[in-house]
Amino acid sequence: MTKSIPELYGSLVFNDKVMRDKLPKDIYKALRKTIENNTHLELDVANSVAVAMKEWAVENGATHFTHWFQPMTGFTAEKHDSFITPIGDGQIIMDFSGKELVKGEPDASSFPSGGLRATFEARGYTAWDPTSPAFIKDRTLYIPTAFCSYSGEALDKKTPLLRSMETLSKEATRILHLLGQTDVTSVSTTVGPEQEYFLVDKALYAQRKDLIFTGRTLLGAKPPKGQEMEDHYFGTLKPRVSAYMHDLDEELWKLGIPAKTKHNEVAPAQHELAPIFDTANVAVDHNQLTMEIMKKVADKHGLVCLLHEKPFEGINGSGKHNNWSMTTNTGTNLLEPGRTPAENIQFLVFLMAVIKAVDEYADLMRLSVASAGNDHRLGANEAPPAIVSIFLGEELTAVLDSIENDTFFGKQQKVQMETGATVLPHFFKDNTDRNRTSPFAFTGNKFEFRMLGSSVSVSGPNIVLNTAVAEALRQFYEELKDTPQDKMEEAVHALVKRAILKHKKVVFNGNGYTDEWVEEAQKRGLYNLKSTPEALTCFTEKKNVDLFTSHHIFTEGEIYSRHEILLENYCKTIHIEAKTLVEMVRRQFLPALLDYQDALTCSIQGKKAVADLPCTAESKLLTKLSGYYDSLSDLTETLAEEILTAEGIDDMEKGSFFYHDSILPKMEEIRAIADAAEELLPDDILPYPSYEQLLFSI
Repeated sequence: MTKSIPELYGSLVFNDKVMRDKLPKDIYKALRKTIENNTHLELDVANSVAVAMKEWAVENGATHFTHWFQPMTGFTAEKHDSFITPIGDGQIIMDFSGKELVKGEPDASSFPSGGLRATFEARGYTAWDPTSPAFIKDRTLYIPTAFCSYSGEALDKKTPLLRSMETLSKEATRILHLLGQTDVTSVSTTVGPEQEYFLVDKALYAQRKDLIFTGRTLLGAKPPKGQEMEDHYFGTLKPRVSAYMHDLDEELWKLGIPAKTKHNEVAPAQHELAPIFDTANVAVDHNQLTMEIMKKVADKHGLVCLLHEKPFEGINGSGKHNNWSMTTNTGTNLLEPGRTPAENIQFLVFLMAVIKAVDEYADLMRLSVASAGNDHRLGANEAPPAIVSIFLGEELTAVLDSIENDTFFGKQQKVQMETGATVLPHFFKDNTDRNRTSPFAFTGNKFEFRMLGSSVSVSGPNIVLNTAVAEALRQFYEELKDTPQDKMEEAVHALVKRAILKHKKVVFNGNGYTDEWVEEAQKRGLYNLKSTPEALTCFTEKKNVDLFTSHHIFTEGEIYSRHEILLENYCKTIHIEAKTLVEMVRRQFLPALLDYQDALTCSIQGKKAVADLPCTAESKLLTKLSGYYDSLSDLTETLAEEILTAEGIDDMEKGSFFYHDSILPKMEEIRAIADAAEELLPDDILPYPSYEQLLFSI
């Protein structure tokens, strides 16, 4: 019998309900204390949890366990060990100890370290993260863990995220106590990452070297129809896509991932999945798992899920909107304006902390979403520009204006929506419209960071957000800590006013796609870091190093190592793309083009031999194709030489700019010529599936 959704949901997760059922009461309380208060977990508690976790896992068909971690590759990693322990006489028992639960020892030398570790220094540790629940997948118990080197440096994306969450909680709690909220003991950052993706036919994908090696098409002429009719967005789901989405939901629900919304996106073959909010740490784990499950389920349906930011030229790429907020342990959303935002001093303090953080660390926010793939997307008419700004909407902007100018702000009344049809129900408009061109938009009770690329781990952007807001709150606390309670409201008003005057330049409610905004942003002194190499130079600036080290998010060595890894990833990505393009042109496109030219030549010669017929059209086409062939051949050889030059550059920063300034433009030149030639080739001559087949075949 098929399980109901409530029965299915979380059925493969060692969640709170399972822990209450399986653990002795004192052990359960000790574990909850660790999870809620970030206290140390004693080994005897770990041993009891390990026994219960193993029994539950075995009951659900698990034979192995793995410490599941997130190295600096951007993917997840796992090493599987069985539960079996020999006891002599050829017999075994299924065993799992507290020591095995809390610590693992994967090889640390084979993961990116940015110079933190020498190749021969192999030992690394994984440490159980009890705040993110274990789960079962593929008959294996997955234990979310942090990953560090033998000498304690963080080699992963989880450790600094946990540090940033603790830092923000500490600073937010301190300032809430000043504001009279003394019952608050912790503050969590909550995240809901929306995930965009493309689905293409698996058989067609297998014929495209560029998709296989790089995740995006390096060649491909636009089809007659793209997204201009706007008929795909929220359109009817095709049966094959609907079946995929149904199975995907079920697989995610089993793992306790709260997949909520699914729909077609703007571009053909593009779709979106959105979850319900969770704490930042769990949301990051869930999103990493979601991306993996999306690909596995697609494979079962004869599909391939593409998570690259720009798999197809000429249509929208894919992003990942990071919906972010702060919630107290008492259940209060600190970014909820309430009925009277002008009078809600708590809301105004936290709102201004976010505005101050984004203004002062806009370079880090841009850096946190920087990648070779996302560079193709940011600034296009589908994604926010590379300039980081904040959208607040009319009402909140008016509130801040009134505080800045010491004028009265009259509470705006809810406006009833008039649809013109009496049969439709009455409802009230929201306080603000949405602004899809804004990189960082306030959307009612949260901020939506819209610059993230679809393949990125959401840990990096949330580390930056958490830390920058924590620093703003720390400074606010220092300004307010000696203020008597009877003067607090007045002091907060003065603080907010000073912050508005200093940081209002980052607030922009208009169209971020216009040239006028680019000019205006430059006048305001805002960053416009158009490429990843430009953005990465900011990582090691003193103010940014000071931010991370002062809050103990990264050591200075960890910052420089991550800088090196990001540079290396960028260079390697473009390098692989360039080499793939050279191979596709040399071994596929040029031979196909030459074959067609030979066919045309034979046709012309045949006509002339039979009846000396005029061949004006064929001759013109042959001349044009011959010109394309020569240009492509020359440019491809030039690109191959440039690749060799790039390989000889030892300085990664110089290398990144060379790839951006020299390699990418030549790749674009080659693509433009190849795509123009492709439009003249018959379908049976083209050596790989066309855009028309890839985008409209499902």
